[in-house]
Amino acid sequence: METQTVHFIMAEKLAIVHLVDSVILVDGRVHNGEICALTQLMKIIDFDSNFIVQARNINIDQALMLLVKMSDEKKSTLKSILEMIAISDGFVHEKETDLMARVFKSIGMD
Repeated sequence: METQTVHFIMAEKLAIVHLVDSVILVDGRVHNGEICALTQLMKIIDFDSNFIVQARNINIDQALMLLVKMSDEKKSTLKSILEMIAISDGFVHEKETDLMARVFKSIGMD
């Protein structure tokens, strides 16, 4: 993942963490691999567990409004992050794929 070279502003991080949390929860199970990937992501883009609680307080429309304004480089990094989270349990669930497809389309990454 190439997130070390990309700097996200606080609002972008909030939206990204909201989506990461959504991908983790969408299949109804939280797997150990997802927890490990989330912990790794916390170090990479610099947020803590309190930030996850804050991210849960925004809705998907607010998150998408923030993310659609990001640069193509940031959107590409977001795509890598979500894909990494989805595969982190060893299997990409159909609900994860559907959620990511909707997100990518909504932010102009068809």
